Amino acid sequence: MPAAPVYLPLFPLPDLTFFPHTFLPLHIFEARYRAMIIDCLARDRRLCAVGLEPGYERTYDGKPPVKRIAGAGSIVRCERLATGRFNILLRGESRIRIEREMPTDTLYRVALATPLADVGGDHPDLRDVASTIRERCLQILEALGRSTSEMRESLEAVRSPAELGDQVASAVLPDPTVRQALLEELDVERRLERLTAALDDLLKQITQGR
Repeated sequence: MPAAPVYLPLFPLPDLTFFPHTFLPLHIFEARYRAMIIDCLARDRRLCAVGLEPGYERTYDGKPPVKRIAGAGSIVRCERLATGRFNILLRGESRIRIEREMPTDTLYRVALATPLADVGGDHPDLRDVASTIRERCLQILEALGRSTSEMRESLEAVRSPAELGDQVASAVLPDPTVRQALLEELDVERRLERLTAALDDLLKQITQGR
């Protein structure tokens, strides 16, 4: 049964890809988004963090086009500063599809969005793909001089292949276009295969660039 649509405030940023199973720290300083955080805290603490489409610079202060697929999450930590700004931490909960923006009298934008569920996340072959992803990730970190036993233990502790894929894509891949493509892929097997290919490419770039 499809998930029911929800109304979510929009927090758009250039090159932003907000995955489920990840945490996103944000410093909120614009007046419209300070108002958004105040309203979120008074309601269910949920919002949508979404990337901007290319060319956003021309209309950034208004309503520049945003990606249709984004991440929804909840504010799990909030610090209000003496200046009125906020430091917040979002916990990613789901992929969402923005159906349409809603008319509103708020300073910030609000959209009607549909939560999107993973497809095929319990396939037994995904464990093998997840093992490859762990190994590639550790090879990349080692090539960058950042591999540690704690990092290996952290990767091994993530048992869900889908969760592992989202965390690695968010933390390791630098290309926002690749990250967005992975966010938009609902089939877990295809998503992890594409992630593995992206990690292979990244490792090759790092080792050849030495």
